[in-house]
Amino acid sequence: MRDRFLKGLSDREAAAWLFAFEKEWARPEQLPPPGDWRTWLFMGGRGAGKTRAGAEWIRSRVMGADPPSRIALIGETYADVRDVMIDGVSGLLAVYPPGERPSWLPSRRRLEWRNGTIAQVFSADEPDGLRGPQFDLAWADEVAKWRYAERCWDNLQFALRLGVRPRQLVTTTPRPLPLLQQLLNAPDCVVTRAGTAANPYLPAAFLEAMQRKYGGTRLGRQELDGDIITERADALWTREIIEAARRQEAPHLKRIVIAIDPAATSRRNADATGIVAAGQGADGRGYVLDDATISNARPDQWAARAVALYHRHEADALVAEVNQGGDMVAAVIAAVDPQVVVTPVRATRGKVLRAEPIAALYAQGRISHVGCFPALEDELCDFGVDGLSGGRSPDRLDALVWALTALRLTTDAAPRLRSL
Repeated sequence: MRDRFLKGLSDREAAAWLFAFEKEWARPEQLPPPGDWRTWLFMGGRGAGKTRAGAEWIRSRVMGADPPSRIALIGETYADVRDVMIDGVSGLLAVYPPGERPSWLPSRRRLEWRNGTIAQVFSADEPDGLRGPQFDLAWADEVAKWRYAERCWDNLQFALRLGVRPRQLVTTTPRPLPLLQQLLNAPDCVVTRAGTAANPYLPAAFLEAMQRKYGGTRLGRQELDGDIITERADALWTREIIEAARRQEAPHLKRIVIAIDPAATSRRNADATGIVAAGQGADGRGYVLDDATISNARPDQWAARAVALYHRHEADALVAEVNQGGDMVAAVIAAVDPQVVVTPVRATRGKVLRAEPIAALYAQGRISHVGCFPALEDELCDFGVDGLSGGRSPDRLDALVWALTALRLTTDAAPRLRSL
């Protein structure tokens, strides 16, 4: 029946059918909600159709009777906007028939439509980039991953001032962050929710595998069901403590270290390699500066990332756990940059015992995160006396613990660095 139907269509009719998203393909939660709202917040699990909803919303507005003149496209990084929002399989170029697509000008970081509408690309890592421009439409993707979420969002609100009724769409997998809580409570924000399983076009084998591994877990509820999950009752860290000490900028730092918790293998399901930068201020407090953790990476890849972070922050030391790699860790770092001296450390106690003194420093208000590190903070607030839920490896947390321990901010009860 499908084949007969398709064969009976002309090329123009087939294109019209394939690209009739609102009429033929959209689920109700993927369509713009009615009402006089300013913000549409679409929270959903992985693969729930958030990107397609965002791209189709932009397309419908540009093709409408009153098209916007300026659109802001904001992602975690420029690469995320390009690879997901614009050039992705559900991105802005994919939702148009070939002859109707806007022109993508990567050197100018903008899309241009034939009717004069222009979309500019912004990175949430550079929130001040939104100072100056003005827009009547905005699409903000994965705001729960933005490092400077509050600053970027505030700058966007000042820029969203063109037209009679400027509007913005937020598409994100949820995390219990203050910005999302503010949006959920805002009177001019409407909320749409969808889980991964709501997408009928995902392979059944994928859904079965995800449900089998993550169904019922905290990670599954967040990444598959699209629920906002708060920290565990027995977690060593709480979001309230992290949020209370958060800073947008670090003071002058007396010392900066990069810590690596290397994965034993780079296979597909291997642990990530934790890479965290931290510094000590003149006030004696610790400052978490960066989370550059990398997954499924070969030794040369994680070594290159760690060395780049070392030079970016002009670090004083690079600390690496060598329980898994022994002399290999120092060797791969030296292959990237022989001038970087590696201080090897070996774990002689369990992860919880090593983490407890660092968690105590957080509780005392002596550690600040400079910006937001959602994935790292998720691990911290899901780490209890039995580790992470689901038995996952706390790679980011391990690197954080080594970095802050190397700064010697802890009391005598803290784990000591043990050089080989």
